[in-house]
Amino acid sequence: MSTLTIRLPDDKHERLKALAKANSISVNKLMDELATVALANYEARVRREARAARGNPKRTLALLDKLDRAE
Repeated sequence: MSTLTIRLPDDKHERLKALAKANSISVNKLMDELATVALANYEARVRREARAARGNPKRTLALLDKLDRAE
C-alpha cells in the first residue's frame, strides 16, 4: 500500500471531511472511492475510444437507423 500526500485548500478539506462523515467513512476511504471512480471512468473512455477507432462508421450509422425505425 502506498501513501499519497496532497495539498488542498482548507475549505475543500473541511468539505471532504463533512462528506466522509455523512457517509460514515474516513477521509482516506472517501479518497480511495473517488480514485476508483476516476480510474473506472478513464478506463471506460480509453476502451470506448479504442473500440471507436476499430469501428465501421457506415455500419454504426446503419444500426442506429435500424434502432430509430424500431421505436
